[in-house]
Amino acid sequence: MYNYKTKGVCSTNISFDIEDGKVKNVTFTRGCEGNLQGLSALVEGMEVNEAINRLHGINCGRRGTSCPDQLSKALREAIG
Repeated sequence: MYNYKTKGVCSTNISFDIEDGKVKNVTFTRGCEGNLQGLSALVEGMEVNEAINRLHGINCGRRGTSCPDQLSKALREAIG
């Protein structure tokens, strides 16, 4: 289980597993519950690099980041 402390978004932490190169068991602490459950369901079983490519650079308003973007950063950090 990986844990990532988010920066600049409403959620405060992202937890997830990577199994056989695929994203598993994504959970967010705080944030927009319905949206984050949807995001978690959409990336479940997705190849890590595919998830990174799809989510990287998505912005929430003028924050310069978003929960999806933070997930891409967490995944990138986890695979080194």
